[in-house]
Amino acid sequence: MSATFLGMPGNFPKNASQAVQNSQLRYNLRKATHTIRGKRAGVVAELPDWQELRAAGKAIKDHTLRNLDRYLVMMEEAVTSAGGTVHWARDAAEANRIVAGLVQATGEREVVKVKSMATQEIGLNEALAEQGIAAYETDLAELIVQLGDDFPSHILVPAIHRNRSEIREIFLDKMPEVPENLTDDPPALTEAARLHLRERFLRSKVAISGANFMVAETGTLVVLESEGNGRMCLTLPETLISVVGIEKLLPSWRDLEVFLQLLPRSSTGERMNPYTSMWTGAVEGQDFHLVLLDNGRTDVLADEVGRQALRCIRCSACLNVCPVYERVGGHAYGSVYPGPIGAILTPQLRGMSSELDASLPFASSLCGACYDVCPVAIDIPEVLVDLRSKAPHPAAERAGMKVAGWILNDHVRLAKAQRAATRLRGLLPKRLPGPASAWTDTRDLPEIPDESFRDWWERGGPDERA
Repeated sequence: MSATFLGMPGNFPKNASQAVQNSQLRYNLRKATHTIRGKRAGVVAELPDWQELRAAGKAIKDHTLRNLDRYLVMMEEAVTSAGGTVHWARDAAEANRIVAGLVQATGEREVVKVKSMATQEIGLNEALAEQGIAAYETDLAELIVQLGDDFPSHILVPAIHRNRSEIREIFLDKMPEVPENLTDDPPALTEAARLHLRERFLRSKVAISGANFMVAETGTLVVLESEGNGRMCLTLPETLISVVGIEKLLPSWRDLEVFLQLLPRSSTGERMNPYTSMWTGAVEGQDFHLVLLDNGRTDVLADEVGRQALRCIRCSACLNVCPVYERVGGHAYGSVYPGPIGAILTPQLRGMSSELDASLPFASSLCGACYDVCPVAIDIPEVLVDLRSKAPHPAAERAGMKVAGWILNDHVRLAKAQRAATRLRGLLPKRLPGPASAWTDTRDLPEIPDESFRDWWERGGPDERA
């Protein structure tokens, strides 16, 4: 299983067409997303200054991205002075090589992980497995995905596509220690996972984490989570390796205060998350390594329109309001980053050379709901439209657009084309032929009026009709 979904066949329309046939998937998604977004709306409405907080988050992120080189060096110096070691990884291969080497240096053959989308992005688990190192996910949803040999389908709730009956079957099949009379009651499932993980926590000497934020001022890393597994991973092992995208940086502690209000409300619909863990360098004798990951981020930063995607704090609010995601789920996007944010981030990180990645900017209705709920005001529709202009288009489509441009650029040609279309309106089919038929698969062709606006206006317009 590749967590980056590389090589997934087809494109988004094909994947989505298959997904919408799964009624159980659609039910699971609708129930979960509506519940989460309802909770979010309630706690956001409690803050009269929510829009001001949102603007502050956007401003802080933009300032940091404009000065990223300076703050990254500051972060490195602060971590190093606190006893940690900083590694720089330009791409997935280099990051995987660094982490595998650090684990091998300890002599251990297994690691525990606290949820990190960056490690999923680079396919770290698979890279470690190739070196004979087993990586065990400890977040409950990530554990379900891993045991089910599945792919994550949501940023916040990776197993959102599974219901509790399906989870019970996975546990019975993959957890030998669970009782045969295990029910699908959530507390029972949670207790089974807890007992399964406890032994892993106690014996593992190496842990791998991500981070929600990094504070350049002090070299501090921050993880927000709800289960306590993060706290166990971060404190018990003798070696801690954190793999973090360079965009997760914040300049100061004062800036962090803004995001500790924005993230819980936007993600889980809570005023404050149950566990906030912070650590600076090597603490309590622990060997700490920070791997700063680029993997295409500096290329995104160079794009004047697309760089705003790097503001993302992975809250998943855009997924929970997206009408497209709600119906097709995360797997159709073919990336660890699904939904609206994935539709703009993945093509920028991976490029649009594959059929799948080139199709992602079109995986949206452009309704704008994602922009309305984004806590850092990423204008996702704007980036989608910009990426659509950069995506490769079939030769027939390019030719059609060229002809359309030739007609529309000259008023005489346009008038002749309109009159010709009016005369031939009765011959127009209900469905377009050939490749263009895809356009009429889901919509009707608009009817051509019996007279163009131009001709009506030349005849006298409203006075003539009066």
